[in-house]
Amino acid sequence: MPQFFSNKRLIVLLVSIILLVALIGYSMSDRRSLTWPEQFMKDSVGWVQQVFKQPALYVAGFFETVNEMRNIYEENRVLKAHLDQYAQIAVEVNVLRRQNEHLKDALDIKESLYNYNLTPALVIHRSPDRWNEYIGINKGEQDGIERDMAVITSKGLVGKVMHVSQFTSTVQLLRDHDRTNRISAMVDAEDIEVFGFIEGFDEQSGALMLRKVEADAEIEVGQTVVTSGLGGIFPQGLLIGKVIRVEADEYGLTKNAYVEPSASFHNLDYVMIIRRTAASIDVNTTQEGEGDY
Repeated sequence: MPQFFSNKRLIVLLVSIILLVALIGYSMSDRRSLTWPEQFMKDSVGWVQQVFKQPALYVAGFFETVNEMRNIYEENRVLKAHLDQYAQIAVEVNVLRRQNEHLKDALDIKESLYNYNLTPALVIHRSPDRWNEYIGINKGEQDGIERDMAVITSKGLVGKVMHVSQFTSTVQLLRDHDRTNRISAMVDAEDIEVFGFIEGFDEQSGALMLRKVEADAEIEVGQTVVTSGLGGIFPQGLLIGKVIRVEADEYGLTKNAYVEPSASFHNLDYVMIIRRTAASIDVNTTQEGEGDY
């Protein structure tokens, strides 16, 4: 035993291994906030990534602009052909909006699940491994960003805020396989709304999984899937995708729908963070964030 303790190198190695295992276990624990050292490191790395990201975007944008100019003439011709139709739709939308505002004023309704504010952000990094589907953005607590806020592109929903530091944040994409990654959603049918949860991603078909749909619910291929706003954090009506397949679950008690995402999870350069203006559930009372009952 004295000979064992006299070997200082072995003792240092064992202590180092124990500390390493402890740090790994602590970093893998489910925490809702980051420590100050973690926030400092994330913000520092995020600032460096942002410095290199901007010039790269400018160069890539220049070549994309050159390629897009070849199709401008044809796109302009098609847009002019649809201009009259869009003008008529705009008139109808304005009429419906005014009617809706008058009805809300008459009923003294001040809030809606559809109301939200947008904060644009630049994507500064992306998780390099395939186990985690995360991206980093250059907005944090100083910009009013909070955990579980929805993140969208011009095409639709892509994920939610996972971790927030002072000047940067980490976004968990919808295709991440974490078991807590779920979104309260609904199928926007004409006659009735069908509710469920976006849980999981099917690698083979490239589709999101809409689960826990009632077995007798009528869902058709091509119908639109949006956020329901009932999870208490996301606003209602954020576009997720469209149904491409429906099947019963393995027990036959509910249905599962395969949803083709409306937004691409690749080549994410700019995103927008959603702040819901309607009253929200206290996130401290939920353990799995958006999508809880």
